[in-house]
Amino acid sequence: MTEINRDAAKHMRVDVWLWTTRMFKTRNLATQACRGGHVQVDGQRVKAAQKVTIGQEVRVRKAGSEFIWRITGFIPTRMQASVAVQCYEDLTPPPDPALRGFVPRRDKGLGRPTKKDRREMEKFLGDLAKPRSRNRRD
Repeated sequence: MTEINRDAAKHMRVDVWLWTTRMFKTRNLATQACRGGHVQVDGQRVKAAQKVTIGQEVRVRKAGSEFIWRITGFIPTRMQASVAVQCYEDLTPPPDPALRGFVPRRDKGLGRPTKKDRREMEKFLGDLAKPRSRNRRD
């Protein structure tokens, strides 16, 4: 197992750190986020080649949300998630419940009948509940 480097003198490119800690799926996506101005280190927008050190705060705007992490270590390459989470401290505040989307709920008995409801209606009504063919002449 690879050791996590916690040396304060150690530094790493910000795009590489974002990729190795699994904040972005590919290093190219991390680089594009830096170019687009979506990544800040200690409140300043940074380029992908900017060096980061332990203790710095990284903010990333992604998918309509802002994530905040404090760097606590470096790993040389992308590894499993259980190792990656040991390299940062998540400072992201919890989302506001008022901003979450409303999930509509259907009251019982409204809308299209369920399969169970349809079977109960057929059982109760017998032949009257079965649909008639449109091509039949009565």
